[in-house]
Amino acid sequence: MELTPIQREIIIALINLQRQKDSAVKGEEIAKLIDRNPGTVRNQMQSIKMLGLVEGVPGPKGGYRATGMAYEALGVTAMDTEAVVPIYRNDELVKGATAAEIIFTTVRHPELCNGRIKVIGNVREFQVNDRVQVGPTPVNHLVVRGIVMGRDDTQNSLLFTIVEMVSLPKKSVKHYVKPSTIAIDPNATIQEAARIFVKNNIHGAPVKNNGVIVGIVTFTNIGEALAEGKMTLRIRNVMTEKLICIDGEASLSEAIQVFNKHNIGRLVVNIDGVPMGLLSKADVLHELAIY
Repeated sequence: MELTPIQREIIIALINLQRQKDSAVKGEEIAKLIDRNPGTVRNQMQSIKMLGLVEGVPGPKGGYRATGMAYEALGVTAMDTEAVVPIYRNDELVKGATAAEIIFTTVRHPELCNGRIKVIGNVREFQVNDRVQVGPTPVNHLVVRGIVMGRDDTQNSLLFTIVEMVSLPKKSVKHYVKPSTIAIDPNATIQEAARIFVKNNIHGAPVKNNGVIVGIVTFTNIGEALAEGKMTLRIRNVMTEKLICIDGEASLSEAIQVFNKHNIGRLVVNIDGVPMGLLSKADVLHELAIY
């Protein structure tokens, strides 16, 4: 559907105000936002209503509401339930706004990567050289940061130079868990455990008793015992018995939150309720590495 520039401007303003108020929007409010004469907005609304893009709401609190066709006319998918993708301007959240699309316009340049953010919400506060952040997105927790280099009010979008992108894989934790092929016996000495660590170039391992994980021991645990002169202790005396576990169906994002909450470097991963192995921060960083 071909719309005139002013029709697009009015519909975008209507949708933006409607999201902020969650109610019908008066023509005067639209006129104020787009700096137009209220009479001009009312006249345009007649033709927009005939196109089925808006509907009138009667009563003292009435006004206009955008229909699903209005979103389609702007090339935006209307959803009954949406996951808001936050947008930040100079580190402050832009209230009532969400990113509908992130389009990468330049990816082959060896030094630059530019993009366009299609926004549902008010972009008129953004100025050239503002810092912008989009995300995290709901699926891959993509976060994109950049510098605004332009604004297209007719498309309600921002043009920006990308300076940073971070994303997490969609696959669940169980795809990254390391099976516990190397395990320490709880009755082993700290010297025996240290030799296993050095031989296998690892910094920690599960402690197993009769095939069941009963704790985790790390070089830190061993180092603390040695620093106190406790040379003859067994692993059962120095291991961490309180297991911090995560379900194998959880996402890497959830795993990172658990790492940070408990200030730990390793998690026990349960698959079907059974501890099957470990996930470390190093494993997560490996997945984020760019080759």
